[in-house]
Amino acid sequence: MWLQREIRLHPKGPGLLEFTREVGAIVGASGVRQGLCHVFIRHTSASLVIQENADPSARRDLETSFARLAPENAPHYTHTAEGPDDMPSHIRAALTSTSETIPISSGKLALGTWQGLYLFEHRTNPGSRRVLVTITGE
Repeated sequence: MWLQREIRLHPKGPGLLEFTREVGAIVGASGVRQGLCHVFIRHTSASLVIQENADPSARRDLETSFARLAPENAPHYTHTAEGPDDMPSHIRAALTSTSETIPISSGKLALGTWQGLYLFEHRTNPGSRRVLVTITGE
C-alpha cells in the first residue's frame, strides 16, 4: 500500500519547529501497521532533522551552533540577491537533510523515546513550507 499527503508548515522565523504529531496522525490514519514513512521538504533553504524533543536547550544549542557555522553577511558570499540570510540558509540546509525516513511499527512512527521530527527553518522571513509525506507498508 502507498499513501501520499502534503503538509503545509508555517514557521515564524529561523529555528526548529516540531511536527511529529502531524506526521504521526497521517501514519495512524493510513492503516499501515508495518512499513516506512518518508518525509521530504520541497525547499532549498530549510531542512528536516530528527532531534531531541525533551530538553529545549538542545534545540537552542543546535540553532546557535548552525548560526555560527554559516553566519549571515560573510564577505565571501556572492549569492545574496534575496538578503543576508539567503546563502547561510542554503549552507545550513546542505549540512542537514531534505528528507527523513522513519520506520512504522504497530501503526506508529518508530521514533526513540526522546526523538522528534523537526522542520529546521533557516530563513528570517520564511513563507509556508511544503512537506511531502509518503507512506508504504502493510
